[in-house]
Amino acid sequence: MKKTLALCCLLVLAGQTVSAQPSEPAQQPAAKPDALSWTVLQTWKTEAKPLDFVQSLDGRMVFVLGGDSKVHLHAAEGQKLGEIPVEPGTVAIDIAPRGEMLYLMDGNGAYKALDISFAKDIDIAGSPFLGKEAAPVAIVVFSDFQCPFCSRVHPLLEEVMKRNPETVKVVFMHMPLNMHQQAEPAARAAIAAQEQGKFWQMHDALFAAANSGLSDADIEKAAAGIGLDMEKFKAAWNSPATQEKLTKDMSAARLAEVNGTPTIFVNGRRVNAPSPDVIQKMIEQELSKKK
Repeated sequence: MKKTLALCCLLVLAGQTVSAQPSEPAQQPAAKPDALSWTVLQTWKTEAKPLDFVQSLDGRMVFVLGGDSKVHLHAAEGQKLGEIPVEPGTVAIDIAPRGEMLYLMDGNGAYKALDISFAKDIDIAGSPFLGKEAAPVAIVVFSDFQCPFCSRVHPLLEEVMKRNPETVKVVFMHMPLNMHQQAEPAARAAIAAQEQGKFWQMHDALFAAANSGLSDADIEKAAAGIGLDMEKFKAAWNSPATQEKLTKDMSAARLAEVNGTPTIFVNGRRVNAPSPDVIQKMIEQELSKKK
């Protein structure tokens, strides 16, 4: 009678005894980790003992909460931009993406939000304005004639002007957005109308015409409707001098870090949440600085 073969047998290989096992998938060697490297881009030191810090998402500013109960603002390269006093016991900070809001937390869990801004030096020479030329407060609005939100901001600014007829002027600056194909021709048309002393009439006519698309024909109709000398208007509309004035406004917008319309500044300070009350408070703050 044949004997049953054992499932496991002994094998002698190279002078060693091994036990044969059921086959298993071959294991791959562990992958080597990628080589890690780094480069120090810059180094600088804060003037106060840091308790917390945060950097804006655009990488341009660093906010350091110091043990001296101040938040020290620095450019990313280390230059001091300013400082904000905070309540003793503040232990943590955070900021909005562009650094326009500062959030504070103290050891007792009390939360505080601060609206902060840096005044921009905006060149408004030659720009059309409403109000008295020597008014101590200048409200600058960067606008686009095809932007539906821009047409709604003018009544807000008119209300502000009524509240402050002696101390405020409203300055209009052009920032036609690339997404609006007729915004740039409309801006040049408004500049051409300004040469004939009718900027604000053209301003209103262009915003009204924007409801129908603001084609070149619409722009010419608006110009004729406010009584412009059409021969002079058409010459100025496409002149290099007009384009140069528009380029000046757009350069000012870039320097002021304007990335949308409408954007409003009060004496160079950006208005983050435009409303009559918010703007009025900023106006009063500016006037208090001049006393």
